[in-house]
Amino acid sequence: MNQTLGQKLLRTKTSERKLDDAHAHGGGLGRTLGLFPLTMIGVGATIGTGIFFTMVEAVPKAGPAVVLSFLLAAITAGLTALCYAELADRVPASGSSYSFAYATVGEFAAFVVAACLLLEYGLAASATAIGWSDYLNNFLQNAIGWQIPDALRSPMIVSGKDGIEFHAGHINLPPILLVVLCCILLIRGTKESATTNAVMVVIKLAILVFFAAIALTGFDINNFHPFFSGANTHSAGGMAGVTAAAGTVFFSFIGIDTIATAGEETRNPTRDVPLGILAALVIVTVFYMLVAIAAMGAQPAHMFEGQEAGLAVILQNVTGKAWPALVLSAGAVISVFSVTLVTIYGQTRILYAISRDGLIPKAFQKVNPRTLSPVANTLIVSVVVGIVAGLVDATFLWDMVSMGTLVAFIVVSIAVPVIRRKQGETGRKGFRVPFGPYLVPGLSILACLYLVFGLSKVTYTVFAVWMTVAILTYFGYGLRNSRLNKSGAEQAELTH
Repeated sequence: MNQTLGQKLLRTKTSERKLDDAHAHGGGLGRTLGLFPLTMIGVGATIGTGIFFTMVEAVPKAGPAVVLSFLLAAITAGLTALCYAELADRVPASGSSYSFAYATVGEFAAFVVAACLLLEYGLAASATAIGWSDYLNNFLQNAIGWQIPDALRSPMIVSGKDGIEFHAGHINLPPILLVVLCCILLIRGTKESATTNAVMVVIKLAILVFFAAIALTGFDINNFHPFFSGANTHSAGGMAGVTAAAGTVFFSFIGIDTIATAGEETRNPTRDVPLGILAALVIVTVFYMLVAIAAMGAQPAHMFEGQEAGLAVILQNVTGKAWPALVLSAGAVISVFSVTLVTIYGQTRILYAISRDGLIPKAFQKVNPRTLSPVANTLIVSVVVGIVAGLVDATFLWDMVSMGTLVAFIVVSIAVPVIRRKQGETGRKGFRVPFGPYLVPGLSILACLYLVFGLSKVTYTVFAVWMTVAILTYFGYGLRNSRLNKSGAEQAELTH
């Protein structure tokens, strides 16, 4: 019972105990998800963000070579996906990489990962809601010739040429309304949310095929020359620009982690979570590459910068007609709804897992007995996401989401050899990372670090501030209130 500080920081918790705790404290989450809706959760959280929005941010950095940026991000995500698949099989609990870290490298590292995930999901939900506003406005313009007034669709805090600017009296109202709708749906229950998401994902994939088919009719190979961008205000150009753009778009692979957050609500988690992760990655990579090539072939790279509702504008320019842009914008409005819905869902499940372990207040783990959803948790997350989406420019958010995602992915990769050493492999029939416990996880770590180094100094600064707040929270609240700090029986289960 009298542990040193170092022992407390490194104490671990088994996945079996996590599942028992879920039902003993605050009620358990309902197991309602099968393989298809689980895969659709991953696709829903992934496809839409990198394609519908970040081309505007990524192409100015990489030029036509942005297709390599998506490929680089996909390879990095693929290496990490294999690590996620094995850990999801071994630790089928809510909380994704937080739960994986808690079961392997210890409580303190798990809390740091949790902070990364909260940054990742919270800002991703806000950023995608902001992008949704652009497509909604484009849809209204093409459908009825009316646009949302600028003061009601532009944020108060924006990134200008001379730094941060404050526009008093401005608010981005559409993202706030989107977050409210997502909140209502999530409170109704996971099964209903997953079904709605699956329908929206199918619509999204159909819309992207529609885009590629039309954009390819205007394909011009000259738009890929020169292939690499030169040095500019966004990056050093060349492969440095490709790396910077890959870091920007990488957050869009957040769906890998989102699937893992649903482990405790999956009927057969040891089979369906690994399969869902790998299936979602394949679907996402194919669609990202298809749309990126079609978009770059239809429009010169210099036209992407600052372009609102970019894919819709490309179709309008290629065809000279408004109806393809109208269809695309309508599809994007539906598609981005699903992205925002799933990222808010992921945020609430991570907070649920952290609260259940005593590291943050109990309000986040209380589950409504009728809907089996964490209502207070969902309301708190939605309020924070809505405020950020309504007041802040999306330019501030993309790289921060990627930083949180990459750090979490690094810890997940480290966890694979650790958990193999702890649990062993004798008699196991579940998914295992190929080529042993070191090669793929090692390559995953190196690939993530490579992308981290391409992010901006501002991103490093904000991330350092966020981590400082997280560490102070852990030592001020989590360390003392941890469930592993309160029971001798639980202490006996620790693995050192």
